[in-house]
Amino acid sequence: MDPVIQVNDVSMMFNLSSEKIDSIKEYFIKAIRRELHFQEFWALKNVSFQLEKGDSLGIIGLNGSGKSTLLKIISGILKPTNGSVKTIGSIAPLIELGAGFDANLSARENIFLNGAILGHGREYMEERFEEIIRFAELENFVDTAIKNFSSGMVARLGFAIATMNIPNILIIDEILAVGDYKFQEKSFQRMQDMIHSGATVVFVSHSVEQVKQICKKALWLEHGVVKAFGDAETVCSAYVNV
Repeated sequence: MDPVIQVNDVSMMFNLSSEKIDSIKEYFIKAIRRELHFQEFWALKNVSFQLEKGDSLGIIGLNGSGKSTLLKIISGILKPTNGSVKTIGSIAPLIELGAGFDANLSARENIFLNGAILGHGREYMEERFEEIIRFAELENFVDTAIKNFSSGMVARLGFAIATMNIPNILIIDEILAVGDYKFQEKSFQRMQDMIHSGATVVFVSHSVEQVKQICKKALWLEHGVVKAFGDAETVCSAYVNV
């Protein structure tokens, strides 16, 4: 069986400006004069691993270790500087809180908007509308503009839409941390159900307990380099005992 996710020797470099520029005009003047100076920052260095169907991977590491950058590369949002990523099947990325939402639209309108972005027709979304609202626990806020929602309410709505179907790959970046304990438990159970149904889950969290609860495998990143990859219990124990 071919791997569902195959990350091959991936590196990602960003150019960081080494000087302060106060306006777009100043930027273009310096660019024309070739006076712009950048520092290379390697967010990821030679990262490789692969996941099979039904695998669940937790990515751990300190802030700035490259976790979110790796998720964006797997999702296809970023193209790596070096290396390649191959994925099989549909991907449901839940990376940026509120990404794809229009803050001025209601929860109802955003559900249909996100459905259209995902390629689903109105009839299809109408069939799943009540389930999405019920899972997100937003029955009393269906027609409220989401700019008035708390971060937890936005996260619940985003998660409910992203998981209304079972994708081949589900990618989640820490956002469940903003939900309350009850919703986290419900979300974790849905993720477990999806894994048992054959979905491959990639999950970033600062909580090693969450990673051990949900994931079979763990990837530990340190300054963009793979420090360890393997059984979640083993990798998480090594991480917390450094």
